[in-house]
Amino acid sequence: MNASTIRRIAYQGEPGAFSHQAIKRWFGEFTPTPYPTFEAAFAAVRDGECELGMIPVENSVAGRVTDVHHLLPNSGLKIIGERFLPIEMILMGVPETKLENIKVAASHTMALLQCRKALKELNITAEVFHDTAGAARALSETRELDRGVIAPEPAAELYGLKILRRHMEDARNNTTRFLILTTEDRVAEPAPGVACMTSFIFRVKNIPASLYKALGGFATNGVNMTKLESYIENGVFASTVFYCDVEGRPSEGGLKQALEELNFFAVDVEILGTYPLDPFRNSEGQR
Repeated sequence: MNASTIRRIAYQGEPGAFSHQAIKRWFGEFTPTPYPTFEAAFAAVRDGECELGMIPVENSVAGRVTDVHHLLPNSGLKIIGERFLPIEMILMGVPETKLENIKVAASHTMALLQCRKALKELNITAEVFHDTAGAARALSETRELDRGVIAPEPAAELYGLKILRRHMEDARNNTTRFLILTTEDRVAEPAPGVACMTSFIFRVKNIPASLYKALGGFATNGVNMTKLESYIENGVFASTVFYCDVEGRPSEGGLKQALEELNFFAVDVEILGTYPLDPFRNSEGQR
């Protein structure tokens, strides 16, 4: 790649969104490139429009970002990194309004879930919008005095809105985990000696104790499993997919043996990526 080539990184949302903030914090040499949906952002990376994707996967208060778990398998993309962004939710409105005027607050579903208690205390009705920053942009156009939005602080300046209340989030240690994605041909093995995470999915046979047997090898081989979630695929309750994050590399030590045992009891095992463990995991939330 020559020096004149523009390096792009895809994200879902509009300028000023939390994903945009994460890109500016860690990938300042890339051009942030917004897409309206996660599907479009994934496709942009897969089709070569963007070199990387910065995608939120879970929040410490609101839980997982549902769409992402369905998009990762068979996407043609691999996880090459993780980043944890402390999140402060800001209630903002047009400059002419006051906090007591606000009856409705719009934002992305995940943002609203992180502010349920604060919204209830203020007697403000939540309204779902496709994006946090997009809600701010829309309000800057409609100029409604009784409506607010919940968005990142930079969105207030970007769209000419006034901050009405800070720290709308229900937990002060509110944090969102982002995954960095790229195509398989761009994946590089993490450097030797670097502590790694491995993400993978699998399905179990619909027989008694199949999940117990599938996971047994991780315990007996001393593998630290930091995440295990299930979700239904294609609306069929018997078709359950499990998403896992574990410490280690598939080619080494206990994880290698655990995955070999997993393949005896599970089907469709797919490694989504092996990548450096973010130091945030061991920093007790301090950054």
